[in-house]
Amino acid sequence: MRLVLASNNAKKLAELQVLLAPLALEIVTQGSLGIAEADEPHHTFIENALVKARHAASEARGAAIADDSGLCVNALGGAPGVISAHFATIDDVHAEDREARRARQDAANNRLLLERLAGAGDRRARFVSTLVALRSADDPEPLVAVGRWEGEILPAPRGDGGFGYDPLMFIPELGCAAAELAPAVKNAHSHRARSAQQMLALMREAWHLA
Repeated sequence: MRLVLASNNAKKLAELQVLLAPLALEIVTQGSLGIAEADEPHHTFIENALVKARHAASEARGAAIADDSGLCVNALGGAPGVISAHFATIDDVHAEDREARRARQDAANNRLLLERLAGAGDRRARFVSTLVALRSADDPEPLVAVGRWEGEILPAPRGDGGFGYDPLMFIPELGCAAAELAPAVKNAHSHRARSAQQMLALMREAWHLA
């Protein structure tokens, strides 16, 4: 079964391909099919994930999955939340490719987060991943899975793995930053790993995938 991922994030694609591997799905990005990204106008992860999944399913005329995820920080009232990927404003560089721009955006987001948390006593935070899967754009029964990964925001980045806020997210249960984890370890513990495990069970039960 082909599943269109409503994202052009290569690292997110790689993670989901590993996490959903037990179902032997063919997961392709919407960009590889010439599908533009959908607007994300809502204030909650679930609403944006549903919008993105429905858009990809409609354009691809088939099944689609979307992950709307981000970082929620207690001291910031849950921010950056749904705008985690674009928390900071960066200059446009026309000659830049997608991955180079994403890396520059990540660095700017991390700097802004540390600025906003300067002097904060409560540095508790969580990564949240909301997955929504649809068999078609008008599927009346979307599959919804939510995973949360608790941690604390470090005073400075650590590690060079992962992406996004991984260098700043200290995971107490593992004793290190998310960016210091090997991919296999991260895929066993992360917010996306937790939502993907739920999604695997839902697809087996509701879609009868083996």
